[in-house]
Amino acid sequence: MRDLSRLFRPRSIAVFGGGAWGPAVVEQCLKMGFDGAIWPVHPTRDEMHGLPCYRTVEELPEAPDASFIGVNRNLTIEVIERLARRGAGGAVCFASGFKESEGEGTGGAGLQACLLEAAGQMPILGPNCYGLINYLDGALLWPDQHGGERVESGVAILTQSSNILINMTMQARALPLAYCIAAGNQAQTGLAEMAMAVMDDDRVTAIGLYIEGIGDVRAFEAMAAKARALKKPVVALKVGRSDEARAGAVSHTASLAGGAAASHAFMRHLGIPELHSIPEFLETLKLLHVLGPLPGREICSMSCSGGEAALIADAAVGRDLRFRPLGEAERGAVKESLGPLVTVANPLDYHTFIWDDEPAMTATFSAMMDAGFDFSILVLDFPRLDRCSDQAWESAVSAIAQAASATGARVAVAASMPENMPETRARQFMELGLAPMLGLGETLAAAEAAAAVADAWTQPAYKQVLLGAPDQPGSRVLDEAAAKSVLTAHGLAVPAGGTARSAEEAVRIAEDSGFPVALKSLGIAHKTDAGAVRLGITDAEAVAEAARAMPGPWLVEAMVADPVAELIVGILDDPAHGYTLTIGAGGVLTEILEDSVTLMLPTAEAEIRDALTQLRIWPLLAGYRGRPPADLDAVVRACLAVQDYTSANAGQVIEIDINPLIATPTGAVAADALIRLREKTK
Repeated sequence: MRDLSRLFRPRSIAVFGGGAWGPAVVEQCLKMGFDGAIWPVHPTRDEMHGLPCYRTVEELPEAPDASFIGVNRNLTIEVIERLARRGAGGAVCFASGFKESEGEGTGGAGLQACLLEAAGQMPILGPNCYGLINYLDGALLWPDQHGGERVESGVAILTQSSNILINMTMQARALPLAYCIAAGNQAQTGLAEMAMAVMDDDRVTAIGLYIEGIGDVRAFEAMAAKARALKKPVVALKVGRSDEARAGAVSHTASLAGGAAASHAFMRHLGIPELHSIPEFLETLKLLHVLGPLPGREICSMSCSGGEAALIADAAVGRDLRFRPLGEAERGAVKESLGPLVTVANPLDYHTFIWDDEPAMTATFSAMMDAGFDFSILVLDFPRLDRCSDQAWESAVSAIAQAASATGARVAVAASMPENMPETRARQFMELGLAPMLGLGETLAAAEAAAAVADAWTQPAYKQVLLGAPDQPGSRVLDEAAAKSVLTAHGLAVPAGGTARSAEEAVRIAEDSGFPVALKSLGIAHKTDAGAVRLGITDAEAVAEAARAMPGPWLVEAMVADPVAELIVGILDDPAHGYTLTIGAGGVLTEILEDSVTLMLPTAEAEIRDALTQLRIWPLLAGYRGRPPADLDAVVRACLAVQDYTSANAGQVIEIDINPLIATPTGAVAADALIRLREKTK
């Protein structure tokens, strides 16, 4: 890993380029109060914003820690080479027209290779990126406006999109930004490397990644491990989750596990919570900055309106959070502070009887906060100040602060709408150690993510994911009989039966296996759709008749008795993340329910069991309405058997589809199987 410390925390900055970009960088550094050296470099200009210009790299007083290269792409390569030769600390490559434009016939890929050769071991960001802002030290290699200000500590936001990063700097949420860094093409330095570098700054409290593509799986694993060791929370906003993994797929597995599911599984494997919108992303970073990871998922809410209590309760539906009911003693303490006319519950509607009564509000809030919740939320919307007065809110603010201080609770003050929390109020709450949150849904998303970070830090260290092989032309599909044969060698249970090449042989196998039987044509991927399968055949004559009506050869197998549920168990080599294991509702319900959980390989027995409990069909597996439960041990063994085969053939396996795996009270049997393999290279 390259040392990015000089680039990210420079004491000297060189700026290359005239026009608008170079002078803008100089201007931004001066406005932000950067107290290091700023050295504009230009072949003809004498000064930029009052600072003398140097003509060449060689004329600079010394090798700069950081450089902004705001010239055309060909000259960029030349400047980078001269900086690297001088021993500079790193550079931002602003120019575009490199690999991102290779489809336009510009030769960009070749130029990018030249750029990397010119840089050598000197770190570079980009090309095709705006650069970086260090709000802690006032160092900006940034050629445009931004909305941030100097801070003593804060969060780091790293993105692959410069424009998204500009927008995030404009937030008015009181979120203190320590670093804002754009990665651009990531020709040399990726998001994971950047994240590891900012983790080393003790002033960084949390890190947010805006991710369009993973790129280097191993780098992300190293980044997650370092974050865990340093106790630096990392969250992600993952976009661009394409369907590339499904291209050419022949199984149900690929339709369930490709793209988004694999991405989510990979992030979960790393212990990095995913958020699904920019507001959720920013509010989560704010919560982590103020309160850090939450130790659990039990939360409480307080508001002076039943409507607000109902809204936040509804917003929690589907989230891994719990509004724990108050115990008898806790209810009594809250009741004593509110009087007989208020129903005590969680979420709590404390009504307006005590509004503007600071001692009463303090007592109520303290009683709720003292009940031992992992996170306490005060719902409080402020009036617009251009038309109204917020004077009557002062007692509520004071009461919240006193209660939080007295109880030591982790407290957020949440406005139901962003415009109902002025930034001045948000800053006031942060100074009091309270998290000012904008939006009820965003508040709960942040709480869920903050609890997930803490959960991940308590788990055993994870193993590196199992990686497949680069895409290459050519693949072959094992028919059902061959697929079952190789999987049984690794412990997968299959029905009694065999392969027949004549109707007479099919009858003999059926009689040996025991009726009723299934008869299937081999070599057809989706047999049911093609009419190439007959189930529940009960006598020899019907077997012969079915065989004569379908193309051979055939697989003849005994039907599985006493099914509890049908599952799908699948493997997919996702090109961006590695091998995944998908478990879900199988049979005809696979695409209808889309009820599945995807895990990264290698996975463990406990993770598989937990995944089963997350399925909507879990009640069937657990024994629904007095019916016998499925043999979960056998289901887990089946999953581990498929994983074992994949591990033994990593790089060759593209996908595996066991659908259905029939779970019974005494076992789990693969009724169908498909394997697609890469052609072996010579």
